[in-house]
Order: sequence, then structure tokens, then C-alpha cells
Amino acid sequence: MTQAKIPLAGVIGCPVAHSKSPQLHGHWLQTHGIAGHYVPMHVEPEDLAETIRTMPKMGFVGANVTIPHKEAVMDIADTVTDRAKLIGAANTLIFRDDGTILADNTDGYGFITNLHQGAPDWDPQSGPAVVLGAGGACRAVVASLLEAGVPEIFLSNRTRERAEQLQEDFGNRIRVVDWLQAGNAIEEGKLIVNTTSLGMVGKPRLRVPLDGLRSSAVVTDLIYAPLQTSLLQTAEEAGCTVVDGLGMLLHQAVPGFERWFGRRPEVDDATRAAVLG
Repeated sequence: MTQAKIPLAGVIGCPVAHSKSPQLHGHWLQTHGIAGHYVPMHVEPEDLAETIRTMPKMGFVGANVTIPHKEAVMDIADTVTDRAKLIGAANTLIFRDDGTILADNTDGYGFITNLHQGAPDWDPQSGPAVVLGAGGACRAVVASLLEAGVPEIFLSNRTRERAEQLQEDFGNRIRVVDWLQAGNAIEEGKLIVNTTSLGMVGKPRLRVPLDGLRSSAVVTDLIYAPLQTSLLQTAEEAGCTVVDGLGMLLHQAVPGFERWFGRRPEVDDATRAAVLG
């Protein structure tokens, strides 16, 4: 890339030191020989708007946004994509040449692309999906599954009201299942997705009964620390196709990198190694 200014991008969060995004984008910048930088930025909520509006003047071409700012940035951006509005959160900002800020959400793209890469034989129309959780990540997953053509989604969350809110937002292809009945729903699922933090390092285990898992099911977990959660381990032992959560993190970053730096990066073994290393 030949240009007068060195393009800058980064990830905004609070906290942000744990983010794997600088390793990921740094790897791609090096791989493509791009004279750019990607940096982590700890920004307090009260400083968010001022920071974002100042960044383009400092040479930033865009940024990723993580917790707790993914909803607030939608009020700061000049334009919000339809999918970000549907999900109710944005994770990618693009600072355009005309001075305006575009907010987008690429989490759903990252999820569905990772799923197709890790389970290439999965057919969205083969049967229902079972989705555990009802948080922000869940909304991106549900939106992408409906768009892909999944006929029905059994949605189960520890707080039923949050699942019912998603049902209201996304329509009659969502069926809410009580958390205590989630194990029964899993028996019918062609795809099982954990969007909760249960099973993550430092969090309680996911205690949903899994004895009803069918070997023909695809099972994926959004958690990537640990890379093989107890859910994936149990599913693998049951003969299921399993897809870990790291790929979603990697694939959701592709559209932003392409918009900011002008090259579309590959998600390959070297990419995974760079982030895990």
C-alpha cells in the first residue's frame, strides 16, 4: 500500500488488554506487507464519543468495538447498517473519506462463515437449531441463522424473559424453551450453539444435559478460552461434528480489515497460530 499516511486501526474496549485482535490484525498486516498499525485502546464510557470523533483526525481509518461500548457507538455513528440495527450492537467502525462514521456488525458473518468452514457438510435447512443464551452475541447468531435458512430455532436462556424478547424481535421461527427443558430440545437439534459464557475459563460449567445429542448434529461454542470446552468435548465423544469458537473471532475481523487496509485476509492455520501463540 503506497500512500502519504500510515493507516491506523484498533480495538476500543473497557477493559481491552485481554483482546486477541491486535495479534490477529498485526499478523495480517505483516503477512500482506502493509505499513499500518492496529492498537488496543482502553476507553472509559464517558470518553467514548470524544475519542471516536477525534480518531479520524489522528490517522485512524476504523476500529473494532468490544464490551461495553457495542451499543453506545450506534448513537455516535452517522450511519448504522441494517444488520447492526437488527442485532442492536456494532462491533466495527469505518471512518469514511467524507468525514462520516459507519457502524456495522460482523459477528453474524463471522459466526456463519466459521460454521461453514468447520462443518462444510452442515445444511442450514436440514432441521432446527438449538441456541443457548440470549445476550448480544446470541442476537448476531440468531440473525445469521435465520438469514442462512434455518427453519426453526429453539432458544433457551436462564432468564426466560430475555429469550422471549428475542422471539418478539425476530419472529415466529423462534421457539422459546425453558432452561430446564434445554436438554430435551437438544435431542431435536441439527445444530447446537452455546452463546453463553458458561464453560469459559473462570465461569461455571454449562450444566445442560447432553445425553440426547445425536451423532449427526453439529455442535459449536462461541467460547475460545478454553478452545475445547466441556460442551465440545462431550459432543466429540458422542460422534458430533464440533466447531470451536476461535474461528468466529477470526472471520468477523475479515470485513473490517479489508475495508480499512484494502486487502482481504485469509483465515488459515497460520492465522490461528498467530492468535493462539
